[in-house]
Amino acid sequence: MHTLKNPSFFRPISRPSSPAPSTSRPDSGIGFERARPPNRLSLQTFRRQSPAPPTVAPMTLVQDGSYLEMLNLKLSEAVTKALTHPTGPPTANDVLGGRRPIPAGRGHDLGLLIASELTATNDNSHLQKAILRSLHKPLSVLLSNLSSLVLPILLSPAFLTPPAPTPQIPSHNATQLHGLAIAAFAGELLETFDAFTLGQDVDVRGDNLRFIREGLVSVVNRVINPLIGGIKTELLAALDGLENPGLVSPVKPLNGNKSVQHASVATLVATIPLYAQALKRYTFSVVGQEALAPFILSLVWRAMVALSSRPYVVPTFPSSPGLSPAVLPGIRIRRGSPTSSPPSTPPPTRFTIKLSSSRPPSPPAPLIHVQTSTVGDTRAIHNLLRMLPLPEEKMARDAVEEALNGLQALAHFLEVVGSILKASDRSVEGRARELTEVTEKIPTLIALPILMNAEAQNGSEGRSVSSILGVSEGEYRSGCLTGFGRADELSTAVGKRVRTYLEAEQKAVLLHWLETEIEEDD
Repeated sequence: MHTLKNPSFFRPISRPSSPAPSTSRPDSGIGFERARPPNRLSLQTFRRQSPAPPTVAPMTLVQDGSYLEMLNLKLSEAVTKALTHPTGPPTANDVLGGRRPIPAGRGHDLGLLIASELTATNDNSHLQKAILRSLHKPLSVLLSNLSSLVLPILLSPAFLTPPAPTPQIPSHNATQLHGLAIAAFAGELLETFDAFTLGQDVDVRGDNLRFIREGLVSVVNRVINPLIGGIKTELLAALDGLENPGLVSPVKPLNGNKSVQHASVATLVATIPLYAQALKRYTFSVVGQEALAPFILSLVWRAMVALSSRPYVVPTFPSSPGLSPAVLPGIRIRRGSPTSSPPSTPPPTRFTIKLSSSRPPSPPAPLIHVQTSTVGDTRAIHNLLRMLPLPEEKMARDAVEEALNGLQALAHFLEVVGSILKASDRSVEGRARELTEVTEKIPTLIALPILMNAEAQNGSEGRSVSSILGVSEGEYRSGCLTGFGRADELSTAVGKRVRTYLEAEQKAVLLHWLETEIEEDD
């Protein structure tokens, strides 16, 4: 009984914590500190990894078929959100029908979603093909909605009012902004198609997304082509005016000196910067870039045709006492011009009679009868066209650079052709060889009329190329001078007809030059 009064196995239980804090607190404390953090870190790590294992979840869901179903829902929701118009204040200049344009970048966001799903399944070709098939329905809905949005915009008269930016109206209106936003969305999504080679003509993977790609390309073209066409129409009209030196108005620059510009050059100086800015916006996508090279090539060609059709005038500087050569480089003032001599000062009494409150407004300033230099106008047009954006694709950019270099060479050719033909102290072969060198970058059918007009300045009767061929000037231009390719194709045939005329007229220098050109073309 007494031995069981204080059994030894009851002692640790009866006093569980009285001696422990003083003797084992450091050890127990360290043990507690070591044991607790791993539990806490493991919980946090579990909570952080639980929301998204992107590569594991699709593979797990593929077996029961729920992954593709969830992907369809995800894509459908993304398409709906992508085409939702943001709300804006009623005073905003881009509001159309109470809605603002689709913000930039939404096409990239949708494309990024598609790209992430395709990239995550690179190791599983079967699953990737299933994802491509699942894209058909949401992208078809997207394409249908884009067509529904863009159709009323294209049919609206405001879409082409004005057809091109002007100094008075440099910004786009709300209708144009909405159309450009839709085109931008389609162009951004096409970047994903290009990155993954989706919807190509040669469908190696069998994605059957070609009709989606063609629809997106059509949306972009339907928006930007009319706008680019409006700019092209305005520019071609101005470039066609270069053919006639005509009458021009004086321009008063900031320094106060009067200078003279060709009417077409003055128009392009005011509009080219606006057009360049607009073209950068129209040709942001690969689809828009495809339209940029033919656009610039047509402008360069039309400028060459107009400048080469001018009557040739030997480049001279003006000698008018009222207008110095430093102010008007490369401009020849005609005799009898109102600017050749300053007008006499009217008597003071004339002004006293005119000082009535009911006097009529003063008439506009009279036109100055001057003929601008073809060399100066050619260089000005070259510098202005250089301000336009160039294509990014290498082959297209090289073609545009070659055309612009040809226009620059044309200015030098116009400047030296007269002196070459008049150098009677040199041999015929030497002058013909020099003509070949300065016309190396110029199409034959552009250099030919300039040479014939310049040769006519030496006393011989000049004839046009069209009269030698026996057709009208309009028929010759519509048949032979429609572009660089057409001119190169027919240069040999036209050259042989003109060679017969030069042989009969005994124009030795031009004959040697033309024979060299024909040999190179053959």
